[in-house]
Amino acid sequence: MQLGKEQFRESLTVFSSSLQLDISRRDQIEHGKRLSNLNSLRHPGFWVEKSLTFIRKPNRTSSKSCTDEITYISLVSMQKTISLFNHKCLFHFLSGMLKEITVVLLIVLLAWIYQISQPPTTNICGSPGGPAITAPRIKLRDGRHLAYKEHGLSKDLAKHKIIFIHGFTSSRHDAVIAAYLSQDVVEELGVYVVSFDRPGYGESDPDPNRTMKSLAMDVEQLADQLGLGSKFYVVGSSMGGQAIWGCLRYIPHRLAGATLLAPVINYWWPGFPAKLSQKAYYQQLAQDQWALRVARYTPWLTHWWNTQKLFPPSSVIAGRPENFAPQDIQLMSKKIAQKQQHKGEPVKQGVYESLHRDLMIGFGSWEFDPMDLENPFPEGGGSVHIWQGDEDRLVPVILQRYISEKLPWIQYHELPGSGHLFPHADGMCEAILKVLLLDQKVALSSTENL
Repeated sequence: MQLGKEQFRESLTVFSSSLQLDISRRDQIEHGKRLSNLNSLRHPGFWVEKSLTFIRKPNRTSSKSCTDEITYISLVSMQKTISLFNHKCLFHFLSGMLKEITVVLLIVLLAWIYQISQPPTTNICGSPGGPAITAPRIKLRDGRHLAYKEHGLSKDLAKHKIIFIHGFTSSRHDAVIAAYLSQDVVEELGVYVVSFDRPGYGESDPDPNRTMKSLAMDVEQLADQLGLGSKFYVVGSSMGGQAIWGCLRYIPHRLAGATLLAPVINYWWPGFPAKLSQKAYYQQLAQDQWALRVARYTPWLTHWWNTQKLFPPSSVIAGRPENFAPQDIQLMSKKIAQKQQHKGEPVKQGVYESLHRDLMIGFGSWEFDPMDLENPFPEGGGSVHIWQGDEDRLVPVILQRYISEKLPWIQYHELPGSGHLFPHADGMCEAILKVLLLDQKVALSSTENL
């Protein structure tokens, strides 16, 4: 009996030890599972497994099932938190990358704009590697040089001294009023003509600060250095006609008379009625409308606009045939023959300080409105004339008509059937000079005999 009790005690001790070992092992296993679960949180596959587990409906009848459900809900909340965190990180990453790309593109854009806005180097005559100087030149007060060419009688013999101002894409060689005069007419009228290269054209130094006033001052200095006397005549053709407006504004006391031949008009002169200037503006080719917009509102892009290949540049620079009226086409051979002798002369120093500067100045903001000018000859002794073809496709005749109405002291001569090149017609220059110098009346009902 005593032995049985002892055996029972030993059996109970062994069972107790065995039970404690099982509990210890179970605790270790549960602890390992918890560590494994924590490690699984770091792996995306964990959430897939949990999502699949969620499909199985939990048994709500036992407390263990309720505990599992609570644990699952906690894990789902953790999953959402981590997912939201990941999305925020991704958003911030993409947002930061987008900002960096935007900054880089902005820098590239600014660099490109800076590059295209830089004026090209001007190949100045007489500079190392530049074109040779072949024309006589005067030195102006600011150190620039002005190249000129003399025509007709000598200054000492001439009765009338005329300064001719050339137009767009021309030079001192294109003094149309002298080119077509016979020697008999020159002697009859007693005419001396001097033409000069406007700044940046031909062999005249560029003037980056050119204005209407500065060009008028250049004309006055040319007259003084050549000894033309206290008064002289000025004649300007096309874009050179704009320079005549400057002379009328700044040196009227030096003028004996003035003539503007199809003078180019600035559509933004304040004196024009808005509807009238808009109507004239939209009569141009679309590419010219854009070329003038660029020249006026973003002048620093003028060179790029007229040299790039994406959009059509100024049609005048491109020489588009649409710009010429039927009479212009008939006269074209004479003009080409005249210019062929000095081909390339106007832009031998480059197009920027010649053609492109003309666009920026001619269609930019002027220091004055020509329609505010007063008669420079209120007591007679001189006259101002505008000559215009009614079929001119470069200079709208409707604007010249308005100017003549606004400034009745200007003698307006409209030529029926004529285009922009009417000065090249036979006898035209003689008629123009006789009207200016002798106040001679000429019948202008038709240009067929001119």
